[in-house]
Amino acid sequence: MTASAIHSITAACALAARAAVTAGATTARAITARVVTTGAVAAAAAVVACCPPALAQGKLPAADPGKGQQIVGGVCSACHGGDGNSTVNQFPKIAGQPTEYIVKQLTDLAKPANDKSARVNAVMGAFAATLSADDRRNVAAYLSAQKPKPGVARVKETLDLGQRIFRAGIPERGVPACAGCHGPAGAGIPIQYPRLSGQWAEYTTSQLVAFRDGTRRNQLAMTQIGARLSDPEMKAVADYVAGLH
Repeated sequence: MTASAIHSITAACALAARAAVTAGATTARAITARVVTTGAVAAAAAVVACCPPALAQGKLPAADPGKGQQIVGGVCSACHGGDGNSTVNQFPKIAGQPTEYIVKQLTDLAKPANDKSARVNAVMGAFAATLSADDRRNVAAYLSAQKPKPGVARVKETLDLGQRIFRAGIPERGVPACAGCHGPAGAGIPIQYPRLSGQWAEYTTSQLVAFRDGTRRNQLAMTQIGARLSDPEMKAVADYVAGLH
């Protein structure tokens, strides 16, 4: 896939995500139609792929954060903390993540490992498989409402490199700016792009490596981008976003 195709996919997904959240599926479909008429077929396909069916139909039932809190307290808190602010760098901070993103990840984790769109993780897959669709929405509603605790950048020597990748990407290698999809403050965009601000650098690095190595494959654009980053670049941008707020 070319660099221009990656840019088209990420831009189209971001546009469709915003449209689906702010104006409903009709606007999202209109954006998709415009993408098709301009010839960006790959980007249009990505829009369809990145919008869960329930959201595309505009029929998501109301979630119950109280029930979500009960599930988090009984199952998730051991690793992620009772409010989604993990205190261990191998477990991600999930407080304040976009609701739709949490639902998508839990859905992908519950899929069979041989599903090409699955997010394969033995521990999380077992937990996610026990949750109903309503449970996932309830958990997401609770976690997304929690206040994320800030992190810190720890490696002064790589801050400039990390900031450059986050803000401008690496154009000569087809790496788009992280801010283009994750937002200028790293707050994330619903459905596809998580909150990065304050995330453990070690966890962010591990996910970039997983995308590059193909052990995480539930986001096409990140698979392509991960393959174009070196280990030092991954660590630099991960450390930078840890201190972003």
